[in-house]
Amino acid sequence: MCQWDMINHLAGCLFMSIAEQVLQLQHQIRDKAQGRVVTLVAVSKGQGPAALRAAYEAGVRDFGESYVQEALPKLTALHSLPIRWHFIGPIQSNKTTVIARHFSWVHSVERDRIARRLSDSRLEAGLAPLQVCLQVNLSQEPSKSGVAPQALEELAQCVALLPGLHLRGLMTLPEPSSCVELQRQRFARLRQEQERLLRLGYDLDTLSMGMSGDYIAALAEGSTIVRIGTAIFGERNNT
Repeated sequence: MCQWDMINHLAGCLFMSIAEQVLQLQHQIRDKAQGRVVTLVAVSKGQGPAALRAAYEAGVRDFGESYVQEALPKLTALHSLPIRWHFIGPIQSNKTTVIARHFSWVHSVERDRIARRLSDSRLEAGLAPLQVCLQVNLSQEPSKSGVAPQALEELAQCVALLPGLHLRGLMTLPEPSSCVELQRQRFARLRQEQERLLRLGYDLDTLSMGMSGDYIAALAEGSTIVRIGTAIFGERNNT
């Protein structure tokens, strides 16, 4: 087999593997979502454009990235595809302009200062409001990202008033656990925080929760966005 035949063969195997994983996930999501519309966000950090294109060809339209510097070359390489890009990682102040101008969704807003910078940058670019979720630190560990539950209402009030942002819902990134009961308890807490804000008059329709190891539990607790990486692409390539 010549070099190009080998490359084409490997590309075909990659596509088939990713396509099979996407099809299986879509089936499971439909089965567990209890009639809700659930968005599958393919977490593509550590993956190259070829893998993303394979997922797109398999039906994925939403992709999540955590690092601006890694994401931008992919956005350029795949600019011809109508992809919705989600920023799901920690937000540095000096990256807010780039994020606001290149992404459709941001799941990790946790501070009012960051929210204001995102809104200003979005308006300066003449773009429609950025869809955002507030990241909630349910464990309230200092080392974890996210707003504490007791400060959530204040942050929601700030974000809801910013013209460059559209507050859609909440996101959480709980400590990994193989215990389904514990997984469900953590996701139920985020759902309860959403319900509390709904009672206060906030129009929230999104719960961004659930990854490769716990998305079944998240779906059982009302998730509307699952962020799946390993279960689509396999182990991340960090080279």
